[in-house]
Amino acid sequence: MKSFFENGVYDEISSRIDQLDKDTKAVWGKMQVGQMLHHCQMPLNIILQKEDYGVKPNWLVNLLFKKSMYSNKPWRKNMPTAPGFKITADKDFEVEKKKIVNLINELNDQREKEDWQPHPAFGKLTKEQWGKMQYKHLDHHLRQFGV
Repeated sequence: MKSFFENGVYDEISSRIDQLDKDTKAVWGKMQVGQMLHHCQMPLNIILQKEDYGVKPNWLVNLLFKKSMYSNKPWRKNMPTAPGFKITADKDFEVEKKKIVNLINELNDQREKEDWQPHPAFGKLTKEQWGKMQYKHLDHHLRQFGV
C-alpha cells in the first residue's frame, strides 16, 4: 500500500481528484460525489488536528480494525462506515472539492514531519502508518468514483 508521504503520491491523488466533476457517479455505494469529498476530508482533518469528530479509543475497534487501516490489502467495496462519518446531507461539489484540495495541500506541506500525534481512536501511529491510512482511504473512495 502506498503512503501519502511517498514521492509522487500527492500528485497522483491530486490528479485523480481533478478528474472528478459534479456529475461523476459512484461505481458502488450510496454517496454522491460531493458527499464523498466531504467524507474524505474527515480523516485529513484528524491527522491535521483540526477536528476529532468525538472519536474515542475503543479496544474492540482497535483489535478488529486498526491493522486493516494501514495494511497492504485494499478495502472491499461497500464496507460499513462508522456512524459519525456517514454523510447523508447533500453537499456542494465545488465547495467540497476546494476544501479537500486545501487539506491535501496542507498535509503535503507537512510530509517531512516525522512525529505525528496519536490517532484519537487507534493511538500511537508511525508516520508510515498515518501515510498509508490516508492514502488507503482516499484511494478507496476515488476508486469508488472510477478515478
